[in-house]
Formats: sequence, C-alpha cells, structure tokens
Amino acid sequence: MRRIINLNEGWLFIKDCADITKTEGAEQIHLPHTWNATDGQDGGNDYFRGTCLYKKVLKKAELPEAENYYLEIKGANSSADVYLDGEKLFHHDGGYSTFRIQLTGKLKDESELAITVDNAPNETVYPQMADFTFYGGLYRDLNLICVNATHFDLDYYGGRGVMITPAKAENGYDVEIKTFVTAMAEGDLICYEIFDREGAKVAEATSADTTVSLKLENAHLWHARKDPYLYTATVSILRGEEKIDTVSYRFGCRSFAIDPDNGFILNGEEYPLRGVSRHQDRLGIGNALLPCHHEEDISYICEVGATTIRLAHYQHDEYFYDLCDEKGLVIWAEIPYISRHMPGGRENTISQMTELITQNYNHPCIAVWGLSNEISIAGSDEDLLENHRILNDLVHKMDKTRLTTIAAVSMCKMDDPYLQIPDVVSYNHYFGWYGGSTEMNGPWFDKFHQMHPTIPIGISEYGCEALNWHTSNPVQGDYTEEYQAYYHEELIKQLFTRKYIWATHVWNMFDFGADARSEGGENGQNHKGLMTMDRSYKKDAFYAYKAWLSDEPFVHLCGKRYIDRVEDVTKVTVYSNLPEVELFVNGESLGKKTAADHFFYFNVPNVGESTITAVAGEYKDEGTIRKVETRNEDYILKEQGAVLNWFDVNAPEGRFSINDKIGDIMTTIGGKLWFLGFVLKLKKKMDQNKKENKDGEKKKGGFEVNMKDAGGGLMQMLSGFTVLRMSGMLGMINVSFTKEELLKLNKKLNRVRKPKKLQK
Repeated sequence: MRRIINLNEGWLFIKDCADITKTEGAEQIHLPHTWNATDGQDGGNDYFRGTCLYKKVLKKAELPEAENYYLEIKGANSSADVYLDGEKLFHHDGGYSTFRIQLTGKLKDESELAITVDNAPNETVYPQMADFTFYGGLYRDLNLICVNATHFDLDYYGGRGVMITPAKAENGYDVEIKTFVTAMAEGDLICYEIFDREGAKVAEATSADTTVSLKLENAHLWHARKDPYLYTATVSILRGEEKIDTVSYRFGCRSFAIDPDNGFILNGEEYPLRGVSRHQDRLGIGNALLPCHHEEDISYICEVGATTIRLAHYQHDEYFYDLCDEKGLVIWAEIPYISRHMPGGRENTISQMTELITQNYNHPCIAVWGLSNEISIAGSDEDLLENHRILNDLVHKMDKTRLTTIAAVSMCKMDDPYLQIPDVVSYNHYFGWYGGSTEMNGPWFDKFHQMHPTIPIGISEYGCEALNWHTSNPVQGDYTEEYQAYYHEELIKQLFTRKYIWATHVWNMFDFGADARSEGGENGQNHKGLMTMDRSYKKDAFYAYKAWLSDEPFVHLCGKRYIDRVEDVTKVTVYSNLPEVELFVNGESLGKKTAADHFFYFNVPNVGESTITAVAGEYKDEGTIRKVETRNEDYILKEQGAVLNWFDVNAPEGRFSINDKIGDIMTTIGGKLWFLGFVLKLKKKMDQNKKENKDGEKKKGGFEVNMKDAGGGLMQMLSGFTVLRMSGMLGMINVSFTKEELLKLNKKLNRVRKPKKLQK
C-alpha cells in the first residue's frame, strides 16, 4: 500500500551555492523555507536572486519497504535541479507547482539528496516581471511516496492519477472517474467507490476498465458558500483480494455558466461572484507557509463575506484549494504568465498550465483558468496572441468543463484582438488611484458591455493603498485609511449594482511583499490589502465589504486609529449590515440613521476627549476622538528612506512643483513641454538599463512600459499621480532619480504658472 513520508525536517542549507559537494558554511533548517523572507520585503529591489543548495541524507533502513520510491516537491521557486549521490536526476522550471522524481533503484543504504534551487532572472521561466517578490526556496512540503510497482500514476506533471468529472444527468449526476495506472498487470481490477459526507457508500463498481461512470441519484449539489457539499471518490487497484494502491479525492456535483447579462449562474441560480484576490506570502515568512496560515487566511476571507477568490498570480498550495472546496469559495486559478511576454517562455507557459490543470482538475471550487495577467501592458504582438491561442486551446482540450479568462490592464483597448481569445474577460482598473477618478469605473464597464454584449466582463483587480496615515479630508494618492475606505465605498456601489459584471476581485485581501516598491512610507510592500501583511489589523475597508457581503450581524466604527482631530465638527463613519445605527458621544445619543448602502455617516462635535459608541441592534463598537489644535504629525505620510519627501519640495504659490498631479501639469503648454523633457530623461534611463542588461548585468525584475503609449492609456493612468509619487514607484521598472535630479526637475517646473482654476 501507498505510504507518504514527510521529509521536511533536518536539511542543510547553503546560500548562493550551486556546488552540491560543498558542506562548509551550511545552516541547519527545516522546510518550508525561503531565503527571501526578510530581504524580499524591505524595499530596494535588491533581494537575493540566485542559486542556493539544500542537502539531506536519506537512510533506507528508516524508510518503508516499497518497490517504487518517488520524491515529491510541492514548490521550489523558480527552477530546481535534483541530485542523488551526485547524479543529476531531474530539472524543473516553474516555482509554484508540484513535481516528482523517481528514486527507484537508486537509493543506497545512505544516500545524499541535493537540490539546487534558483530564482535568478532568466528569459524562459515565468514570472520575471511583476509587482510581487519572487521568493526563492523549497517553500512547500517535500515528501517521499512509497508505492507498489503497480500504482496510480505519479509521473505525469505532478498529477493525482485520477480525474473525476461529474456531469448533470436525468435524476442526478453521472460521475466519470478516469484512472491512470502504471504497470497494470493482467487480471488486475480497479475498485471504484463514492462516499457521501457522512461516510456512507452511495455508489460503487469493480472493473478492469480504467474509466467508469457511476450514477448519483438525486445528487446533493455543491452550492458554494450556501452549501459546499463534498463527496469522496476512493479508487483501489485490486490484485486478487489485495489492495495494492488506494487513493481518495473529494469532488462536488455542480453546474455553472457565465452569462454576459446575468453574471455567474450556479446550479441554475444567479450567484454573484463578489470577492478578493489573494497573494500567499506573509510578513517575515514569505511564501514558506504552514497549514495554520492557510486556515487563517480562508477564515478572514469568509468573514468578509466573499463568494470568490482570484488566486493570483500562480498556482497556490494544494491545501488552500482543499479549503476553498470545503468553504465553498468559487476560484479563479491562473499561471504566472504576467506583465511581460517573453518569446522564449512559451514552452514554460504550456508546462505550467498543464501542471495547474492536471494537479487541480478535481476541485469543484475552480470555475475558470486564467491564461495571463496584464501581459499586454507593453503592447500586443502576434507572438503574444499566438501564445494565448495555444494556451486557450490547451485548456479546452484538457478540461471541457471549465472556462478560460484573462486579466487585461486598463491600457488594453476594448477592440484589442487579445480580448477575443478567452471565454470570458476581466480588467484590472485603478481609476481613482493610479489615474482618473472613482466615478469612471461603472461607466467604463457600461461602455464595454454595450460594445461587446456577448462577452462576459468582470473586474479582476481594483484597489488603493492604505497605511496608518489619517485625515479628515482624504484625497487620491494620500495613502490614508480614510481614502481607501472612501474609494471602496464608491466602487462597491458602482460594481455590485451591475449584475452583468460576472466577478469582482478586490486587489488585495492582504498587503503583500513587492520589494521594488518605495511608496506609502513603508518600502517593500504593496499596501492595497484589506488587511495588513501580518494579518494583525483589518483596515476599515474590510468592514465596508463585510457590510455588503456577510450575513453575520455586526457594526463597525471607522477611524479608531484616527484619534487626534483638529476640526470642531468631525465626520464619523459606521459600517453595518443591520438596517439602523445609533451613535452615542460620551453616552448621549446623536440619533439614529438608516442607510440602504450600509454606510452610515454622522457629524460629531469634537470637544475635549470623547468616547464614540456605535450601536446596531444588540451589537456595538467603540472608539475615541480628541480635539487638538494642530494636526498630529504621526498621521501625516513621511516616506521612509525616500530620496525626497513632499515637504522638502519648493512649491512657490501659483507655480507648479513635483508635488502636483501630472494631469494638472499637462493642462498648460509649459507643463506639456516640461513633461516631454521628463519623458525623454525617463526613456534615456530605461535605454541605459536595457544596455546594461545586454552587457550581462543581472535584471532585477521590474515592469516594462510601452513609451509609445505615453499619450494614450498610460497617460490616462498617470494623470492622477504627482510627479514625486510617480518617481517613488519607478523602482518597479528599475529606474531611479537622485535627490539632485528631482530638485532640478522641480526647479524647471517652478517656472510654469498654474492656471487660475488650479490656484488656491
């Protein structure tokens, strides 16, 4: 019978080493492990990307006796070479999927297992350019699978050896179970059994055929969060009376469709997909997660009331898909074909997609396979389009039960042929954060829906960053918790009331590591999360979604970290999914309010120190405000490690400075001429980077932009940035300006007079 032995304990680790004979300088570690848990989250885009060595001794006497041994590696980012006693056995490209290596006949009484893992930049393995850290290491479980010579297949793309396909039929579901058996002998039979959630057997068959169809009369449906009912299929290889290999996998009976007018349809009922995206990393841990971390993440996502998760931007841990099955979250699963199309990476997109589907086919939670994310950010070409057609055809060949999708970026035009390839489409829009304004979001989708009435459209990313900065007058780009809350209030009202939008995914559920970022006052992270990266704090926007999506009664008083306030009357916001909220100040009621949109606003006298209590039904939440004469400096954004802060910039009255928005600067002829000069300087720096890369300098992995589009969609996106804010984000494209360069740019900009309408 199959035995699985976990090998996470007792490894030697040597950083920056590809020599498998080396032992000096080794560190004792346990898996899961990453070497970028600290430097991949502290900013500077300088985290170590290279080759590291893992070594372990396997003692055959400590292993179960078996005819076949397979080493199973569930995640090695991003390429790995596996050696046993100095012999190279296997190479794998792709940092987020499971792969296996057969050790049969090669294990000695004592054998040295060595694995080199490499996350260095290259031109053939995705991802190489994206707004997140590519943590290196053996960061998931590593097992030894011990099996009979005849066993359910372990060689094909890390698969499970069993494909379970429930199909709706008259009076129930027909469940096709297809098995893949290695070295099946004449006379061997396969026993197929299906058990319900309580463990009772509800269907069975024994056959020499490797594929059977079992009938489930009046099947209990998997109905997402409303009723995530799971069956278990157990298959065994029989040789006479002996079971020589057995595996069990859960599955769910459900049907779905995505309608361009009515959105997601589950089991014949409209089921709005409103949820979040998830990156898997954590503060100080990186991607080296334990099961408890996955369990905590799913609990928070369920608490907010989400019905869907976009698992960005790569294959996630198998255990997390299991949790999504159990909790009933509808999943978008994708490969890391992201940001920059690499002509040399086509085979890697094919292999990663093959692994994603092969390893996760049985999960009822998965509804769509994502082909790519923002891949057209630098423009489309025929090679990119052909790559997508190949992937789209591959998915439909491998899985006839699910649909394909893409996440297009704002700059991708509505008539781009790229949008015609997948079954459904979503867009990443940041109107109101990276450019434009919040009110642009809903009308944009109306326009797309009108132009393409037969293409289901969703929003795969939207959000804005918030840290522990606070204000009573939030504005776009200020990184305050108050602006993030306002932004999401507006987006919720626009997106959730358009039922034709097939899915909405907030970017992001949690702050995550992005070592190239230097903005918001805490470098090395993307802070668009509804929760902090360490999962210790739920930002106010978290509760805005809970008010709309969750059935769990609650009331939340916003601004509890914003205590010191200068105004005599201050706005206090309350979120609740209950119909009425009453607000008390020092025990005295300010009255009751109702709000159809779940957002309750009160004007509160600000005198001395006041205790604010929000009450809804039997629920209450409490906080404090305090009257101060001058604004608390601790609430004002100060960039840590920034080349230049906004308050260090000379900004003469009536003149532009680098503290002004690019869109405002571009309203004048002088401003346009200044911006042209700035773009030329930027292009020169980008060209120099490309030259250095060609000369052999290591690439750090950042974004590339199509400068030809500087007057189109890119310009629309940049218009909402101040020049200073944009300069702080240029690390994502491996470009930086010195303090002296920025001051020189500012001095030239000071010569440009502001129009009267922009003068205060």
